[in-house]
Amino acid sequence: MKAALENYHARMQRVLDHIDQHLDDDLDLEAMSGVAAFSKYHFHRQFTSTFGLSVHRYVQLARMKRASYGLADGDAQSVTDIAMDAGYDAPDAFARAFRQRFGQSPSSFRKSPDWEPWLAAFGPLDNARSKLMQIIFDQDDVTIRDVPPTPVAIMEHRGDRAKLGHTIQRFRAWRKAAGLSPEASPTFMVFRSERSPAVPEDYSIDLCAETDQAIETNDEQVKAGVIPGGRCAVLRYPGNTNNLEPAVLYLYRDWLPASGEEARDFPIYCRRRLSLTPEVPIHEVVVELFLPLK
Repeated sequence: MKAALENYHARMQRVLDHIDQHLDDDLDLEAMSGVAAFSKYHFHRQFTSTFGLSVHRYVQLARMKRASYGLADGDAQSVTDIAMDAGYDAPDAFARAFRQRFGQSPSSFRKSPDWEPWLAAFGPLDNARSKLMQIIFDQDDVTIRDVPPTPVAIMEHRGDRAKLGHTIQRFRAWRKAAGLSPEASPTFMVFRSERSPAVPEDYSIDLCAETDQAIETNDEQVKAGVIPGGRCAVLRYPGNTNNLEPAVLYLYRDWLPASGEEARDFPIYCRRRLSLTPEVPIHEVVVELFLPLK
C-alpha cells in the first residue's frame, strides 16, 4: 500500500518538477499527463483532486510567482519582459492581473513589495506541495549524525509570519552584498517557535548563512553566531518546500518516542543546500531537517 502510494505521489511530483523547470514552455494537459504517465482523459481530475487546483491554475500561479521575484529583485528585467515571461501578451494585461492578485501594480511592488497579500495569494502553491500531498516518512528516513559546529551570519525575524517575506528580502540582499552565494554558503533556518503560534507575534525564526568571515554590525541587523555541534536526528526532505511542518510533526510525534532518544536544548533547524527561494528549480534544492539530540 505504501509503495503504491509513494509511486503515485512520485509521478505527480514529476509533474510539479517539470512545470518548475519549463515555465517558458507550452505546458498543456497532454504534455503534463505524459510526464506523469497517466491517461490524458483522467489526468486533469487526478491533478485537481490531489492538489486542490487545476493544472492551468497551478501553471498560472507558478509563472506569476516567478514574475513577482523578478520584480522584487530590482531592475534586472523590464516589466514588459517579466510580463511576457509570465505568459501575458501585453504589459497592461499583466498589470491588471498582478494588481487584482496582490493589490499593487508591478511598479509599486518593485519599489516596495507588500508581502502579506503575496503570501495569501500563493497559499494554493504551498498547499499543493505540502499540505494536500502528504509525504509518508518512516524510521529508515532518519539518520543520526555527529554534526560539527557551524559558524553563521544570523538575521532574526521576530513577529507575525505574514511579514517574514520582508526579512527574507533583506537577508537575500545582505548575503548578495556580502558575496555569500547560496551555492557556496548553505542557508539555515532555526525554528525558535511553532509555525503557527496561538499569538502570531510570538512567531520566531533565525535566517542564517554559513560563513566564518567576520560579521560587522550594520543596518540590516546581521550578527555572527554558531549553530552548535553534536548528535542530531536528520530527516532529508524530498524537494523544496515552504512548509516543513509535516516533517517536524513526524520527528516529534513518531520518530522521537520510538527511538528512545531525548532532544537536546537547541531548537530544531533546517539546512537548504542551494537557495532560500522558490525560483531555483526544485530538483536542485536539498532540504535537511535537524533535531538536536543529547
